[in-house]
Amino acid sequence: MTNTQVPAQEQWAREPLPSTLPGWLDRARQVRDIYSLNDASRDRERTPAHPQVQLLKQAGLHRLLGPVEHGGAGAEWPWVHRIIREVASGDGSLGQLLGYHYLWYAWPRLTGSPSQAAGFEADATAGNWFLAGALDSDDTRVTIREDGDHLIFNGVKHCATGVRYSDVTMVGGLLNGTHVVGFVPTDQPGLLLHDDWDSMGQRLTASDTLTLQDLHVRADRTVTSLGNAYSTMTVPVRQLIFASIWLGIASQALRETAEYSHKHGRGWGGYEKLVDEPRVIDVVGDLTAKLWTAEALLDKVAEEGVPLHRDPSSVTARTRGEYKVRTAAVQARAQEVAVEVGSRLFEVTGARSTTSAFGFDRFWRNARTHTLHDPVSYQHEEIARYAILGAVPTPGWYS
Repeated sequence: MTNTQVPAQEQWAREPLPSTLPGWLDRARQVRDIYSLNDASRDRERTPAHPQVQLLKQAGLHRLLGPVEHGGAGAEWPWVHRIIREVASGDGSLGQLLGYHYLWYAWPRLTGSPSQAAGFEADATAGNWFLAGALDSDDTRVTIREDGDHLIFNGVKHCATGVRYSDVTMVGGLLNGTHVVGFVPTDQPGLLLHDDWDSMGQRLTASDTLTLQDLHVRADRTVTSLGNAYSTMTVPVRQLIFASIWLGIASQALRETAEYSHKHGRGWGGYEKLVDEPRVIDVVGDLTAKLWTAEALLDKVAEEGVPLHRDPSSVTARTRGEYKVRTAAVQARAQEVAVEVGSRLFEVTGARSTTSAFGFDRFWRNARTHTLHDPVSYQHEEIARYAILGAVPTPGWYS
């Protein structure tokens, strides 16, 4: 534990949760600064992130969406995306873990009935849960059968991100052709986690394979999608969460590029200092402008979604589709920026910066690994069909 970490934890324990966005951002930046002290070595050594997840909880960041009356902040999505970006700019893996926690927290609100959402959010917030999930487009691999007042889940899930660190896990499967999501305490015999995550990037997310073996879930701990237009808002929400993670990674890459240029960079072309070189100024200026533009687009589109989330019953297939096209644009631009920043930073830092001690390759590895979740060409297709034909995407797991 660092000297920076102890005072921050003591301060958070004494203070109530922030009530304003600047207050939350300040707390997220404290977490970011602690993470960034040694995230390169954690990545290099693949150190499990249990202490870092605990720090998220001590800072209260996992409570951001929770109802105020149960100890949450009652925040809306624009705040959430700002917080994810800050955390991801200290460690991309931790930004992903927090972003996914918010997605699973909101799942009953997005897909279920108001009473299901209210009960879940009360329990999750008051219970101080950190959430992970095993839901994806291959939920056909998980079967569910009824057994009295329980549902029994069996099957295999890949990329069960963050389950290793979670208090409660969301699991999905099919019951007589209907998609059902259950939530269960992670520490139980029916959840068998395999330590097999070996990706080149996002190494600390513990996105392992998960076997569900006669997993008993109480029927009142499940959510069945209402099947209305609002229940398909999970996709736009997820796209903005992904974009927030990627732009956070890019932000940290540029911040550390600037720090390296001051501390370690050596000038070329007759310049004594690296930071005085026109080529360096051009590259950093170009990449920073692209990052700021993508962040501004994300913030704007997040605000556009607020009326839809405030009045779910007003959401139609058309308004949902038009919003989905907007989030597709954010995701496409964020992916491009994050991958480009992670690659081109070496044009500034040079050959000496490629040593493993700096770990600058982690930014490209992290961005490239996670951006492969959703092929960007399909986002371009949706945007083009809307721009040319006025057509909106048919709701699906990714559309």
